[in-house]
Amino acid sequence: MNDVKTRNFRVSKYLIIFLFPLLSISCEKTLPSVTRPALGTVCTITLYDKGKQTVYNQIFNRLNEIEQHLSVNISSSDIAQINEKAGIEPVRVHEDTLSILITALNFAYKTDGAFNPAIGPLVSLWGIGRENARLPTQEEIEGQKALIDYTKIIIDGEKSTVYLPVKGMKLDTGGITKGYAADEVVRIMKENKISRGLVDLGGNVYVVGIKADGSKWRVGVKNPFDSTGTPLIRVDVENATIVTSGVYERFFIQEGIRYHHLLDSKTGYPVNNGLQSVTIITTSSIIADALSTAVFVLGKEKGIGLLEEMGISGFCVTDDKKIKATKGLESSIALLIDGFEFE
Repeated sequence: MNDVKTRNFRVSKYLIIFLFPLLSISCEKTLPSVTRPALGTVCTITLYDKGKQTVYNQIFNRLNEIEQHLSVNISSSDIAQINEKAGIEPVRVHEDTLSILITALNFAYKTDGAFNPAIGPLVSLWGIGRENARLPTQEEIEGQKALIDYTKIIIDGEKSTVYLPVKGMKLDTGGITKGYAADEVVRIMKENKISRGLVDLGGNVYVVGIKADGSKWRVGVKNPFDSTGTPLIRVDVENATIVTSGVYERFFIQEGIRYHHLLDSKTGYPVNNGLQSVTIITTSSIIADALSTAVFVLGKEKGIGLLEEMGISGFCVTDDKKIKATKGLESSIALLIDGFEFE
């Protein structure tokens, strides 16, 4: 893996997760969960130990701070400013932005662009998930593909600046921001000595500790074929994050064809490789976020191979209702619906 260092250099080279009722029921009295809008979604934090309002406020203030730094939709954010100054000048950024871009670039190298933080021009062109979503022409796609070369991103770690050298280049960290934010929430919980809790940032789930009865948390992963949200798989976990990417998150349909938001940098089109969803289970939500996208783009065989190489658990759900899991994971997850089978 070509690690991106924070020094002067030129880079060279939705899931919905359903928490089973057991998650929200404890034998002991707890303060209620707090749900607020943040990061462009609805976020719910449940602190089963020492869940004071001051801690909830600390958490949501941090989430809002991250959004102010990283949202492409906030004109004053670091990301928006970097994009606006593409081809003009470097932009001095906050530590959040520097950290997340270094991680994003590391995964771009590791996955040969399957995860690509420079994919902003294609995201804007397709507009999937927005009112202006449309099927672009091949000429338009080729024009934007010329602007998504992540190897051109320049980071100066000493000056804390980021520069896109070609006008029209755009960063988009939407595929990794919620993961970064979830890790920050867990950090704040640990600093406040909170040993049990649930973090749900619009589907990016992190479970901290174990349940009051000493058992693991039970998390349900959505059936990608069912719009009603019926869980397909149950995962029993402790101190872990569960992140899923799927074709059902954001999409539009034209002439009977579904065009979803998971774009392939190489083709410029939504990925079409026989996958419906990818779920990652690990201890770092930013890693899970990046890999859920990367594995989906890489496809079942290469994607699962990458996870096993990295020692990270995960599984893919295919178009023909097969489930391909990393070695050893099958024994710790439960299939809840008939008509599916493990490979």
